[in-house]
Amino acid sequence: MTIERQPGAARKSTCRAWLFLGPLLLLAFASPAPAQISVGIGVPSLDIGIHLPALPSLTLVPGSPVYYAPSVDGNFFFYDGMYWVLDNDNWYSSSWYNGPWAQVDPDIVPSFLLQVPVRYYRRPPTFFRGWAANAPPRWDEHWGNGWAQKHGDWNKRVDRGHVPPAAPIPTYQKQYAGKRYPTVQQQPVLHSQNYKYQPREPVVQQHYQQHAAAPQPRGEARSGQSEKGEEHKK
Repeated sequence: MTIERQPGAARKSTCRAWLFLGPLLLLAFASPAPAQISVGIGVPSLDIGIHLPALPSLTLVPGSPVYYAPSVDGNFFFYDGMYWVLDNDNWYSSSWYNGPWAQVDPDIVPSFLLQVPVRYYRRPPTFFRGWAANAPPRWDEHWGNGWAQKHGDWNKRVDRGHVPPAAPIPTYQKQYAGKRYPTVQQQPVLHSQNYKYQPREPVVQQHYQQHAAAPQPRGEARSGQSEKGEEHKK
């Protein structure tokens, strides 16, 4: 499957609008846009150019709880109940295979994803060049000393006997392809009804709650918070 990479019309119109706001705002636009950079868990609202015709076939990376998509022309993974994509230098996640996506800060990308060897990236970024195919990308070199100091054990190998079981693939999404692909409003409800897996890692639990948790009536939201917390611990 080929990932369609088309610049969004919304981005183009945004750029045109900024051009009319004067030199000061043009200077501000030239710097990285705060809304584009997540300090933790981004809002799942981005179209990153992934428009797959259907849920792709997923294969486990040997010795890992991470799946990759051999037929997708992109760095497409599935781990702990969510889809993950590396596009250029940015990680994104979603509970649905075609998004919408949220940008993920490098500080909270799960270690099992970072440990996937280079050979399983179907469209490796240019900064991967020269790195061994059977070893993980050198994230500590790429993201710098600040990141490396906080994540010194990111590449600590886990004994095969202690590797957690892989999350089940949400195969129910196969029936939602093409024009049947659900809207942002429909996705949490469908996911809640059809996929009962609860993420294992706390950081993924946070992603999952934001991306996939079914909306609650206002009156029930407060009383249901403690129950949801207990449910994620199971």
